[in-house]
Amino acid sequence: MKYEIQGKPYPVATITLEANESINCQRGGMSWVTPNVEMQTKGGSLGKMFGRALTGESMFQNTYTAQGGPGLIAFAAAAPGEIMAIELSGGKSIIAQKSAFLASAPGVTQETHFQKKLSAGFFGGEGFIMQKFTGNGLLLLEIDGSVVTYDLAPGQSMMIDTGHLAAMEATCSMSVETVKGVGNALLGGEGFFNTRVSGPGRIWLQTMPLPKFASIVARFIPSK
Repeated sequence: MKYEIQGKPYPVATITLEANESINCQRGGMSWVTPNVEMQTKGGSLGKMFGRALTGESMFQNTYTAQGGPGLIAFAAAAPGEIMAIELSGGKSIIAQKSAFLASAPGVTQETHFQKKLSAGFFGGEGFIMQKFTGNGLLLLEIDGSVVTYDLAPGQSMMIDTGHLAAMEATCSMSVETVKGVGNALLGGEGFFNTRVSGPGRIWLQTMPLPKFASIVARFIPSK
């Protein structure tokens, strides 16, 4: 399986499949495909279907398989941003924001990840429910805006504003801290809470979360 990511700010990932090679994506995720790549729609167990629905994904997934020779399939991003490719191996797991999943190799397992700390779910801006990816193979995630990567050492942390955490390695931990000072919280424009992500592990931050992008656009839409 080979891939190429092209275009900004509306990127597309083009995948070249060898004969009998497959790739999974959410329902409706395919943008274009060669005729010899066949689709099969699957739901899996009821638990998996319900878990995907909780993360904002379709309950069903499509599997595309090249028949009789190499084939090509493309997945375009749904919003301005980047497509991030991660090669999973050696039992490494990635925890990502809801609706980040674009496509993956069959060896990658997707499951629902629930925040263990109530405060992180209520106030951290990332919500209780995220997506966890484990296994071996290519994983493609959608990022809002541009992506910035940091490798956190054990005990090292990053304070993150609401919505800017795109993904993190499962070795990282997440907590919530209040903004110090009443004046800072009320007048600083950053809200009352920030998310603290601590290492060890890699984190991927996104520069323009879709809710923030939507709020900026809304300012220029005339009200009736």
